[in-house]
Amino acid sequence: MDSLHDMLDGSDVRLFCDVEIGGDLTVDELRGHYDAVIVATGALRDVPFDLPGIGLPGSFGAADFVAWYDSHPDAAPTWPLEAASVAVIGAGNVALDVTRMLIRHARTLADTDIAPNVMAALATNPISDIHLYARRGPADTRFSPTELRELGQQTDVDVIVDPADLVTDRHVERMTRQFAPTRQVVETLRHWSRIPPADRTASRRVHLHFHRIPSAVLGTTRVEGLRTERAVPDGYGHVTGSGEYRDQPVRAVYRAVGYAATPLDGVPFDPATHTVPHRAGAVLDDHGRVIPGLYVTGWIKRGCVGLIGSTRSDARQTVETLLGARHHGQDRDGADHLLRQRGLTPIDWNGWLRIDAAERALGAARHRHRTKIANRAELVRHAHTPASPTTTPARP
Repeated sequence: MDSLHDMLDGSDVRLFCDVEIGGDLTVDELRGHYDAVIVATGALRDVPFDLPGIGLPGSFGAADFVAWYDSHPDAAPTWPLEAASVAVIGAGNVALDVTRMLIRHARTLADTDIAPNVMAALATNPISDIHLYARRGPADTRFSPTELRELGQQTDVDVIVDPADLVTDRHVERMTRQFAPTRQVVETLRHWSRIPPADRTASRRVHLHFHRIPSAVLGTTRVEGLRTERAVPDGYGHVTGSGEYRDQPVRAVYRAVGYAATPLDGVPFDPATHTVPHRAGAVLDDHGRVIPGLYVTGWIKRGCVGLIGSTRSDARQTVETLLGARHHGQDRDGADHLLRQRGLTPIDWNGWLRIDAAERALGAARHRHRTKIANRAELVRHAHTPASPTTTPARP
């Protein structure tokens, strides 16, 4: 938050929040009033996952769960945390995030900015066991070493790994030799696999399963279990099904198999890759031609992979392409004028600061740095209600 403040405060960047592109304004209207438009809308929904039983009550997408506990204003205000045993499908950092939040004791979040509704729900969470399933082996996961280690640093939580899942073959040897992050992930998993059962005394447990292919969510009227097939590695990073199945009783299943971007009216979109077609960040039309003044960056440009470093280099490429193109000056107040004509009052930078001050005040009352406000109407109210200077916290 402080980094965002440093970037926007007193700069030439103008902020227009609470504006729906495709509803309040169209992309074509923006293109008519600005030299360039950069689409950086990311990805907010889960990739479709075709699995028998996936639509049963108790089956959830990671994107919706993350939006809830992160207090996205469009997320549901409540979440059904009713299961003592849960399955998580996925082998990336989002799967780890979901697992960590589900297994974490609410008392360890007391000093964070978590919203009161989320804190209250987690305080009554009956969870005892989470089973995380990865299709391939440890050397092929997308876990970052730091995120994985944090899973084992949770209070009163044991991480359990079956040594049989850590069999080394030529593929694992090659991956751990060539890539330090892969080596660190495998070493962390091996450490957990060596912990004697007698030393596992926590009240909550995370079971990490590798070489397991999800084949069906079980249940009649709601989730009752997850069926997986044992996968056989071929020594080259691929697996095949063995025909051996195992059913794990669970009362909820979370799928964290990837995010997908949402199409934006007026912007070409490839539904197969969930990305905008481009050439070095310049958006291409259906015939492969550059659309003047329209650019793309982030996950909607390259797909939902990579961390902050990837996003930074990705943005640099787009900006270099933009700066190398010729643009003609446009009316800088055009968007303001259109919004006013339509009776809309966007949240500007001062409004953002008012929300920031309100969240900090809520946090101070709870002896925290801040407390998130999750309700959209409340956010808008704070944004449009001027605060006195004495109630606005000083910023660094």
